Amino acid sequence: MHIHISIAQQSLTLLDGAGQVLCCFPVSTATRGVGEQRGTYCTPRGRHLIRAKIGAGQPENAVFVARRPSGEIYSPELGSAFPERDWILTRILWLSGCEPEYNRLGCVDTMRRYIYIHGCPDTATLGIPGSHGCIRMRNADIVELFDRVPVYTPVEITEN
Repeated sequence: MHIHISIAQQSLTLLDGAGQVLCCFPVSTATRGVGEQRGTYCTPRGRHLIRAKIGAGQPENAVFVARRPSGEIYSPELGSAFPERDWILTRILWLSGCEPEYNRLGCVDTMRRYIYIHGCPDTATLGIPGSHGCIRMRNADIVELFDRVPVYTPVEITEN
């Protein structure tokens, strides 16, 4: 099983070991495009793996701060009260790069950049870039993906 994320199509596809599509979801990658350098707020390319799964058992719209549930549940009212907040909701799949000096180690390390696949407010537009580097998904979709993939599932992020 592996995940392919297409920047051009703004999609995440889960494939089985034979390459057959199991499911496909719309996503939103970085507004600033692709790039591996720390501090750029770009989505990193290349081979990754899911290093950690965070949020099992949390309700949909649970708010995470520093990878921990804050105790808040996202609502439009909470969103209005904190309009500049980058909402990380429901589940987190924390990515780690697999290619030294490209997306692993030093100033290009995906994990140290805190790049996740995570839920976002249902009002967020998917299918177009809009994140700060992470891969945003609908809450129901991230729950489904989270439940289907184990830690160390390979993730390939490509521009096409």
